[in-house]
Amino acid sequence: MRVHLVHAHPEADSFVAAMRDRAVAAFRARGDEVGVSDLYAMGFDPLLKAADFGERRDPGHLVYALEQRHGWETRTLAPDILAEVDKVLAADVLGFTFPVFWFGVPAILKGWIERVFLSGPFYGGRRIYGRGGLAGKRAFAAFSLGGRPGMFGPGSIHGELEQGMLRHFFQGTLGYVGLSVHRPFAAYHVPYLDAAAREALLDGLEDYLRTLDDQPTFRLPDLADFDERLEPRRR
Repeated sequence: MRVHLVHAHPEADSFVAAMRDRAVAAFRARGDEVGVSDLYAMGFDPLLKAADFGERRDPGHLVYALEQRHGWETRTLAPDILAEVDKVLAADVLGFTFPVFWFGVPAILKGWIERVFLSGPFYGGRRIYGRGGLAGKRAFAAFSLGGRPGMFGPGSIHGELEQGMLRHFFQGTLGYVGLSVHRPFAAYHVPYLDAAAREALLDGLEDYLRTLDDQPTFRLPDLADFDERLEPRRR
């Protein structure tokens, strides 16, 4: 199995970096092929810009999604975008390691998604969710946050992680392009834990990844239930 990890943390000696390294080791121990995009180390540019397209469909006005389609068809996208797209398309499993910032993913990861998840090959029209361009592939996330476990979940002050503050990532991003999304591994209260507690979390992550094939996935929309609303039949 081919796994590609997208890592987003500015500190090379962080706990999230340790999660990335443990993930790489766990997958390789299973015999999987593993690649990593370390966005900060790469100096990945998260900004959308006209220079992302070597040949423009419409030189006079930038509609980013339409230019993505044209750039993919002509292979004239910026080299850094093409390199990341090719990594995603070659992978069977796409993984993400990051800290939760302001109820979401870090800005550099958001920019990676916006530049790399191309309109056309990844999604478009009715080609979303189970019909999306990445259907048949899987995704997972392992992230850290400062809050305690009791601060998240039904009836808690912050609500459920997966169905609340990160729903846009799990459903509106990963699921939207067709990925089957495993429920994530969350490392709570990390800045306040001692070394032994952090090591226990890393052991838990290793167990999670060793059994990834058996980890539950989110229930995402079934397009068959929405066909009428997506494109009403003519009568």
